[in-house]
Amino acid sequence: MVVIGILLAYLAGWVLEWRWLAVLGCGPPTLMLLLMCGMPETPRFLLTRHKRQEAEAAVRFLWGSEEGWEEPLIGAEHQGFQLALLRYPGIYKPFIIGVSLMAFQQLSGVNAIMFYAETIFEKAKFKDSSLASVVVGAIQVLFTGIAALIMDRAGRRLLLALSGVVMVFSTIALGTYFKLMGSSSSNSSHVDLLAPVSTEPAEASVGLAWLAVGSMCLFIAGFALGWGPIPWLLMSEIFPLHVKGVATGVCVLTNWLMAFLVTKEFSSLMDVLKPCGAFWLASAFCICSVLFTLFCVPETKGKTLEQVAAHFEGR
Repeated sequence: MVVIGILLAYLAGWVLEWRWLAVLGCGPPTLMLLLMCGMPETPRFLLTRHKRQEAEAAVRFLWGSEEGWEEPLIGAEHQGFQLALLRYPGIYKPFIIGVSLMAFQQLSGVNAIMFYAETIFEKAKFKDSSLASVVVGAIQVLFTGIAALIMDRAGRRLLLALSGVVMVFSTIALGTYFKLMGSSSSNSSHVDLLAPVSTEPAEASVGLAWLAVGSMCLFIAGFALGWGPIPWLLMSEIFPLHVKGVATGVCVLTNWLMAFLVTKEFSSLMDVLKPCGAFWLASAFCICSVLFTLFCVPETKGKTLEQVAAHFEGR
């Protein structure tokens, strides 16, 4: 749903001025706020507050009936998070992995690429940069859907590693494009995605322009195949129940903090390191993410929460 929302935002930005786009953006959160007013708390949470009747009402609201529902045992998993728990491998190992996954997800530069997609395509001298952004969003939706279909068969680690490798090569290629364009700034490379390639630039320059769009699309496809959805999925599979709430919150905080920093500083990086250096730096982080996946991230496909916890505890 996130990537579909991004695609819809690109489509709206293609046809609307920014003022009307801002007004349109008020619609979804307003609707969500109204709908959440009628949303009950989860049955498990209500049981921890000894509100059995409200819990049964929540089950009927969410499932339609209480048939097949068994009241869960409320025990140690609700004792809450304490800093002293970080001494145990079963807590600090998944905690470090979760935070690192979220950090690497943003350090790959994906939000910078998505937020600045139009600017990047303008730097690449494409005529219709807004349409190019729509194409990028559509590719992200397509490959996220593919990842959802094959994730339980291929496994989390394989898709993460494959995704990281694709992002490494695509960011290197994108940086190489801007490096070559900087070396031959006298040449122009305009490509219209809806029209035949202009015959004005030289063939080599046109080829470089397609290197830019190809690298961008390859990066988005690779990211959507692994590093887009899988870190969010792993959060629900590696944390014990009694720390899942706090640990998940810290991971989400890390993700948005890194997204803010990368998005804010991306333009500055392009000025200081030049565009080629900014993308090569992203490729270095992608290499680190691949190594981290291979050496630190466990495979959780088909494993219960108890089996994952036993892995972290060395049992």
